[in-house]
Amino acid sequence: MTIHLQLELARADFDLSVDVQLPAHGITVIYGPSGCGKTTLLRCVAGLEPSAQGVVQLGHEVWQDDQHQVRLPTHQRALGFVFQEASLLAHLNVAGNLAYGLQRSHHPISRTVLKQATALLGIEHLLKRRSHELSGGERQRVAIARALVTQPRLLLLDEPLAALDHARRQEVLPWLEKLRDDLNIPMLYVTHAVDEVARLADTLMVMNAGRIQANGPVAQVLTQANLPVVLGEDAGALLTGKVLSIDAPWHLALVGFAGGALWVRDSGLALGQTVRLRVLARDVSVTLSEATHTSIQNHVPCVVEHISPEAHPSQTLLRLRCGETLLLARLTARGTHALGLQVGMPVWAQVKSVALVK
Repeated sequence: MTIHLQLELARADFDLSVDVQLPAHGITVIYGPSGCGKTTLLRCVAGLEPSAQGVVQLGHEVWQDDQHQVRLPTHQRALGFVFQEASLLAHLNVAGNLAYGLQRSHHPISRTVLKQATALLGIEHLLKRRSHELSGGERQRVAIARALVTQPRLLLLDEPLAALDHARRQEVLPWLEKLRDDLNIPMLYVTHAVDEVARLADTLMVMNAGRIQANGPVAQVLTQANLPVVLGEDAGALLTGKVLSIDAPWHLALVGFAGGALWVRDSGLALGQTVRLRVLARDVSVTLSEATHTSIQNHVPCVVEHISPEAHPSQTLLRLRCGETLLLARLTARGTHALGLQVGMPVWAQVKSVALVK
């Protein structure tokens, strides 16, 4: 099952024009600079932009098809919408806000659904509190739970952590990971925050000026060498692996992935735990044979899959295939020439630094 979005909408500063098929599972993160059309796209999906033309279809369920004169109003679309601000009803406590959400459910009202949502977001102890008694992170968790009790077919989240400080964002992120892993509800998640992309995205859709620049599995999109997606400091790869061993004396953990293994800083990891790793292109160098007598701990055999020039002529960007995993390496053009690097050559990637994405 897929989500089909084919939408056109004229704006003063850009024209939204998308035609995309998205997986109807996991989190699709919609990423891009402010003002590029991310929120407008969500509003079109929700039916909040009446002048938007096109198609919104979830599997066989058609919410909009202007060619066939189908356009369901927002309240008839089985979706939940979480905004930047929690917008809880101040005169109600948490339990009352969740009960209000239940009234919008397209399914028979069930106390079981309410209990599951409160447990999933860890807010059982907050049910009697008023919204002004909650922290920013707690308010946003309640807002997400309120959206879930409507039993939506699709969950839309518009920068739900943008209004929170760093500490509160770190408080909410694990709960969003839990939603991704425990629920069978597809989510469209708008953000321009690097850590949210790295931690949450299954699929990554990159937008600019109302158009889609890239779309696909997050690891694949991030390692496009011809159009690298720069998240924050630099382009880089996102790897998923499992903790194979712990080197307690040196506070390191060995994480295995499809194509090799990398040592990372141990911050209380458990054997067998699944983790995400981010490796920036600037932290990867290349040798023609496995290096010895070096302080760099991580050496991975790879094959050069793509070489592309960078914006500045002194730099090149390499895409390296390490088994089933892709890495990016940023080298000087002189270094690339000196090593005689060509597509198809076997090389060793030296990874100086690895960021553990919890």
